[in-house]
Amino acid sequence: MEKLNNALIEVQSELKAPKGQYNSFGKYSYRSAEDILESVKPILAKNGLSMTISDMIHEVCGIPFVESMVNVTDGIDSFSVTAQAGIDPNRKGMDIAQCFGASSSYARKYALNGMFLIDDTKDPDATNTHDSKPKRTASAPKTTDTFQKALDYIKAGKSKSAKETAYKQVITKYGSEFSDKQKSALSKFVG
Repeated sequence: MEKLNNALIEVQSELKAPKGQYNSFGKYSYRSAEDILESVKPILAKNGLSMTISDMIHEVCGIPFVESMVNVTDGIDSFSVTAQAGIDPNRKGMDIAQCFGASSSYARKYALNGMFLIDDTKDPDATNTHDSKPKRTASAPKTTDTFQKALDYIKAGKSKSAKETAYKQVITKYGSEFSDKQKSALSKFVG
């Protein structure tokens, strides 16, 4: 197990998984499971490791979810990490295979993050304005343009689940800048 542990430490230390995708609404870059795989494969090979990813479908209280497992081995010992993601089989605009595939990709990404110690939170240095702009207070209203974009983004959701996800993204990014009245108005379009 020591050989595997040392090799995995090397992979975790060397891996640089770029954020190769872009969310135009939130104006941020992010990485997908494919971005991670593209970066990690040559480092695994260099360290004499192989990796497999598998999915299992489960159901709890009537809610289906996919559990993805990433397994890394040196041919003798192995180490595994799992992650889960819910499946909305009624998501409008997607057939059943696409719903399962989207959830699988999401769960795989987070299993890979766990295996290789990839942090998906924003880098504070990248978001720090170093006081170059005055900060808004929680009660300061957002501009009408930004509020309208947020509203349009939530309304564009094809299902309640998609609208809930969009609402959470908007509140995470702009919540401290929207007034309580604006947040309430946005939440009405989720249901």
